[in-house]
Amino acid sequence: MVLSSQNGTASLKFLIYGKTGWIGGLLGSLCSNHGIAFEYGQGRLENRAQIEADITRVRPSHVFNAAGVTGRPNVDWCETHKVETIRANVVGTLTLADVCRERSILLINYATGCIFEYDEKHPLGSGIGFKEEDTPNFIGSFYSKTKAMVEDLLKNYDNVCTLRVRMPISSDLNNPRNFISKISRYEKVVDIPNSMTILDELLPISIEMAKRNLRGIWNFTNPGVVSHNEILQMYKDYIDPNFTWRNFTLEEQAKVIVAPRSNNELDASKLSAEFPEMLSIKESLIKYVFEPNKKA
Repeated sequence: MVLSSQNGTASLKFLIYGKTGWIGGLLGSLCSNHGIAFEYGQGRLENRAQIEADITRVRPSHVFNAAGVTGRPNVDWCETHKVETIRANVVGTLTLADVCRERSILLINYATGCIFEYDEKHPLGSGIGFKEEDTPNFIGSFYSKTKAMVEDLLKNYDNVCTLRVRMPISSDLNNPRNFISKISRYEKVVDIPNSMTILDELLPISIEMAKRNLRGIWNFTNPGVVSHNEILQMYKDYIDPNFTWRNFTLEEQAKVIVAPRSNNELDASKLSAEFPEMLSIKESLIKYVFEPNKKA
């Protein structure tokens, strides 16, 4: 999407947390490209005095939180580092929200939609997605557990806009955090349709949401679902005709990971109503990811 100049950008100044992270870095680049003043936060989220110092120094119009712990190389890390995970994902996020509320500042918080899993009311393949008001039902990983916990607590803060990101993808196929980069390197993949977030299209939308002072919880995914095999077939068609992959079942996957993974469809109709130009997941994949990377 093209960022609008409504309200201009002169009155905007963003304070962004997550400088060394993937989303935080992309946000900074977007601000630079669109002439939006911004600074990265220097304080640690769980240190209230440092956050207060950042806000006093920067005097932001909005704060963006793209910091937190997802674990390296993956969320299994959180299973053996529970206190560190709580400190970053729960204490840190709540501290930031609380300081922002004291100063009447809107916080845009990049959260996760990996807090749901297909169930009887939302069966795989049904097209019935989880809505913003639905109660999280996935507690398979400690990471997801902390994220569901903090989302529930943040509902009480009227100055927070929570964006449920899922399996983020960008046009940078060299980035190891990119969902496509990950699954293209796995020895075997499961093949399950999921809601996903195309960052090239949706990150500019999050800046527009800040401009519009939107609040509450938003399923921050492109409409519809796409499966692992569909993505890898696109990868083969557009990027590498010699690419091959193998599937395995959820039961087989469970033997090589520590914590179960979330698979779900999120209902993106609330975001679509606000931004009707948003593309479906498959259209967005082709336009923003595969066409720009297409090998002749």
